[in-house]
Amino acid sequence: MGEQVEHDLRRAAVAALGELGRSRDYRDRADAGHGLAGFADVREALGPLLGLVLDQGDTFVTLVTAEALLRRKDRAGLSIVASALAVADLNHGEWIHRAVVDVFGIFSDDRDDAMRLCEEMSRSTDDRVASGARRLHEVLAGIDPVLRPA
Repeated sequence: MGEQVEHDLRRAAVAALGELGRSRDYRDRADAGHGLAGFADVREALGPLLGLVLDQGDTFVTLVTAEALLRRKDRAGLSIVASALAVADLNHGEWIHRAVVDVFGIFSDDRDDAMRLCEEMSRSTDDRVASGARRLHEVLAGIDPVLRPA
């Protein structure tokens, strides 16, 4: 399969999941957020993912989408969560915080890697990402992971 065909298929998947993310059913929106997280590196997924992390209808969607993005353990996922955290209201902020603890509360290496990425992102030229990365770093710093290297 050619590179262009793969690119087109990824964009089609993002479009379909983005459409599902506009459903009135919170379960559909949560499924869309979980699925779209796998495409966090696709530019067209950014808007729908931010909307799902900050879902106005149900914070279950917020939790599922944020966890899926954080489980990527990469810059793409962390930057979307940081962008959402920068503008989240108190309620959404608490659910994002819960997702961070759920994902990074087990292995110290994962938490430490995420903290390093947040430090780098805090110097971003995108003020929203930089601000959110600083907040995300604070949340990560407050976690005492269960497992540490021997």
